[in-house]
Amino acid sequence: MHSLLRTRAFVCLVVCLLLAACNRGAAPGGDGAAPAAAPAPAAPPAPGPPPPDDSGLPKIVALGDSLTAGYGLLESQAFPALLQSKLAADGYKWEVVNAGISGDTSAAGLQRIDWALGQHDVRILILELGANDGLRGLPVAEMKKNLGGIIEAAKAKGVAVLLVGMEAPPNFGPEYTVSFRQAYRELAREHKVPFLPFLLDKVAGNPALNQGDGIHPNVEGTAIVADTVWQALRPLVDAAT
Repeated sequence: MHSLLRTRAFVCLVVCLLLAACNRGAAPGGDGAAPAAAPAPAAPPAPGPPPPDDSGLPKIVALGDSLTAGYGLLESQAFPALLQSKLAADGYKWEVVNAGISGDTSAAGLQRIDWALGQHDVRILILELGANDGLRGLPVAEMKKNLGGIIEAAKAKGVAVLLVGMEAPPNFGPEYTVSFRQAYRELAREHKVPFLPFLLDKVAGNPALNQGDGIHPNVEGTAIVADTVWQALRPLVDAAT
């Protein structure tokens, strides 16, 4: 029992550090490392029109923060690119679009969902947001509302959603941590969407699977993340093919 408690405490610490590093890697205009009581910065301008689509393939859009964008990695090493390789290796003719932006909150994701889904033939949305909400101690109800809005926007376009959960840092207290975790489960149940509870399962807290900062997944860690996402994603691809 004591060993289990120590392990959970260590993972919570790593998640806290992870969220802080994601925030440090934020693009200009993203959320800063201000304490929760500080006023929120002005929202960044919405992205421009989607790039021209010449592939003609059905698309999977990964909407997220630095964990999706591939902080500290080459674009080809981020988990959306690895998903692309898995699809091709298994004979699926799909295109995966990396729509991750470091520092994004759930509110920023909601602001750019129309852009993310504005490409040709988007069939599936991987929704990985909320880590930066937890870092800043933003209200869980607002995060849930934003994520719900993203899910509703996707479903209104006939796009299937894979909801990916994250853990809140422990510094806002156990009540916040529990309600943060529960919000994802409630969203999955209320909107009837597939749910992956923790993106960094089997990776968080393992120094061998993280970059030199000990926080972000390295190439090996990201490969595990891609495997985890693929297990949850593949049934959606089969259903949509």
